[in-house]
Amino acid sequence: MLDNDPQDSFARYALGLEYVSAARLEDAREIFEELRVLDPNYPATYYQLGKVYEQLGSEQEARKVYEKGIYVTASQNDMHTKSELEEALDGLLG
Repeated sequence: MLDNDPQDSFARYALGLEYVSAARLEDAREIFEELRVLDPNYPATYYQLGKVYEQLGSEQEARKVYEKGIYVTASQNDMHTKSELEEALDGLLG
């Protein structure tokens, strides 16, 4: 799917999830970071990217990603995703 439309946010997100499932965390990080640049308003990116940073042991980067995601989702009135990001951030800080 991504080959057919390299700008397709969902296809890029799905590829990132596949990399996470295959424990290819650096590849997942790269894909999610690309998605964050290409489509900074794609809310699910922030949760998954934060989790990847956590798994890579980079808690400071995870915190930054969660905080940015909270800001983005609040501006979109996406309270469900915002809540998930707040919970992930609380878990990281807790």
